Amino acid sequence: MTDWNTALYLKFERERTQAALDLLAKIPHPDPGLIVDLGCGPGNSTELLRRRYPHAEIVGIDFSQDMLAAAKTRVPSARFEKQDIQSWCPHQKIDLIFANAALQFVPDHHLLLARLMDYLDEGGCLAVQMPDNMQEMSHALIRMISADGPWSERLVPVAKTRARIAPPEDYYQLLSRDCQNIQLWTTTYVHPLTSVDSIVEWFEGSGLRPFLALLSADERVNFLSRYRAELEQAYAVQPDGKVLLNYPRL
Repeated sequence: MTDWNTALYLKFERERTQAALDLLAKIPHPDPGLIVDLGCGPGNSTELLRRRYPHAEIVGIDFSQDMLAAAKTRVPSARFEKQDIQSWCPHQKIDLIFANAALQFVPDHHLLLARLMDYLDEGGCLAVQMPDNMQEMSHALIRMISADGPWSERLVPVAKTRARIAPPEDYYQLLSRDCQNIQLWTTTYVHPLTSVDSIVEWFEGSGLRPFLALLSADERVNFLSRYRAELEQAYAVQPDGKVLLNYPRL
């Protein structure tokens, strides 16, 4: 797969960062010494962690070289490492593991969550946020177009590997074995975007990447054209000309 397009991802930085802010606000740890930002991306979440915990040692983990370069520029006081979050294993206990919009890319993230608990020091905290939008029209249309075209043999297997976000009860049962305090909540963010073109760009910078990576240049144009046309039918234009993108997160 091609590397992430950091500039495209950050085009919706304010909207993407809001969930990280809300997650950070719930963290009870007053003064963690060592923080890992797992799947740190371009460092927008790392910057939030640095502001709240100015004296902590912060390590950002990501597999994208482009994202890591942006993060290093953004938060020079943190340390960044290129690693796959699925196989990441620290050499010491962690006080706070922060994973904002990252674990949903791991098909067996429930197994990863169990391992992450083992990496925490006594009194440590695991803070995770995952988009739960597979049933939204934005994603249902991706699956539909993937199955209905000359690319179906390549794209349908990709659609089948997308991680399923389980009901909150499943994560509670998983985490309650080791946690003294669990907070679980779901939020549906409603993002006013300028047009359906903005929805296309939003997911070009995230969820569409593994699909587009398997297409030729001409096929990508065709796929995105069909996606845009279907979005126009699915998302009503508001009186001010904008469209509302519902974005549930766990």
